[in-house]
Amino acid sequence: MINVSSLTKAFSIGSGKFNAVNNISFDVEEGEIFAFLGPNGAGKTTTIKMLTTLLKPTAGKILVNGFDPVINKDDVRKSFGIVFQDPSLDDELTVYENMDFHGVLYKVKRGIREKKIEELLKFVELWERRNDLVKTFSGGMKRRLEIARGLLHTPKILFLDEPTIGLDPQTRNHIWKYIIDLNKSTKITVFFTTHYMEEAEKAADKIAIIDHGQIVAQGTVDELKRSTNKPSLEEAFLNLTGKAIREEEANDIDQMRIRRRLWKR
Repeated sequence: MINVSSLTKAFSIGSGKFNAVNNISFDVEEGEIFAFLGPNGAGKTTTIKMLTTLLKPTAGKILVNGFDPVINKDDVRKSFGIVFQDPSLDDELTVYENMDFHGVLYKVKRGIREKKIEELLKFVELWERRNDLVKTFSGGMKRRLEIARGLLHTPKILFLDEPTIGLDPQTRNHIWKYIIDLNKSTKITVFFTTHYMEEAEKAADKIAIIDHGQIVAQGTVDELKRSTNKPSLEEAFLNLTGKAIREEEANDIDQMRIRRRLWKR
């Protein structure tokens, strides 16, 4: 469903360049839950932005549902739903209005749209709140709505960029229950980025560990533990990425801007 070969994204910094993503390759099978696991600033968000047509690669090849995100943007965008790291709902609209507007943008026919909105809002337990303004919702409720909205046009792939960041453990578990149940019932392909070890271990069929813009290992949880001779995914992760506390508290592009400011000094 997703094929990535020798993918690189470089940003200019003064007279030089910074590779936020550096020559990575991986494949995601249809119906698979695939985790991109890495520290903050590792290149996760830059990668997902290239997969979803928001950034143009510097080099390499991407196919999403058989389409090139650079050449066939519209076909790629029809193929996926996405939940961004930052909230993207309109707080001044109701739950139903947010869903309906998304359906109109994706040209989902009215009859189908109304049926799907009801079905999806019931799935994420928000149907009874459909006429409430989104600004009255908690962070977890907004995330559930974003997941429902991303599925309205019946995509083949669901992209989730740090979908539970900033949420409490109970809400995080609730969100993942929806995602795992959805994958089991519809066989939708799920690609998610995270720095939470337990999320990758609980949900993912396969994991790619990315650090400093490069994939340092990939495989199932058991394969990663065996390859590092470690008893847990967390210890395997630390073995591959190091135990030093990271200063990267921003995403890759923010880091690029920080480094540019430092370079100018």
